[in-house]
Amino acid sequence: MLLGRLIRSSDAEPLAGLLRANREFLRPWTPVREPAFFTADGQRGLVEGALDAHREGSGFPCVITDRHDRLIGQITLTDIHRGPVQSGSVGYWVSEELNGRGIARDALATIVREGFGPLDLHRLTAATLLANHASQRVLESAGFTRIGVAQSAYRIDGRWQDHVLYQLVRPERR
Repeated sequence: MLLGRLIRSSDAEPLAGLLRANREFLRPWTPVREPAFFTADGQRGLVEGALDAHREGSGFPCVITDRHDRLIGQITLTDIHRGPVQSGSVGYWVSEELNGRGIARDALATIVREGFGPLDLHRLTAATLLANHASQRVLESAGFTRIGVAQSAYRIDGRWQDHVLYQLVRPERR
């Protein structure tokens, strides 16, 4: 059984360990990280910042856990905007050892329910590298639609790279 929950301050140390263990696996898909990012103190600062964003209503940071509450990944809604937009951006990753087992798909379904339910968002967006076909399949299986390509959208693995953009509009509001 897969669980997702709001991140907690106590997740900093296990999250740092998981990120260290998956550093090379995640490297092609993520920004270049300073060494402090992979430490408990570095993660503690990021977790506290994410929880501040959650309290302010601009983020919904979650961890993906197994049935024993062991961290196996992360999924987050960021850049939540209210007013006439009512949108948020989704990002996620799952540990290498559990990759390809439908965990990201299940976590994404949970975030979609949260985003369109209690958070009352109208649109969710996501972006993947052009070559990240696995993540594109996850998004498409959750109903996200490809809406275009943004050139040089994000600096990933040390260089500006194009990204495929996706969106999911709340079905009853289309």
